[in-house]
Amino acid sequence: MPVQLTSGAAFPEISLQLTDGNSMSLPMDLSTPLTVVLFYRGHW
Repeated sequence: MPVQLTSGAAFPEISLQLTDGNSMSLPMDLSTPLTVVLFYRGHW
């Protein structure tokens, strides 16, 4: 079961497939230490 992040917790390392076919690794590929990440489901 995933662990809920708490205030000040480090973001877990994950790899995402982007819609253009590329991938992004979080948090390594972020350009700044303070970033907002929005996960959008698309359509059901």
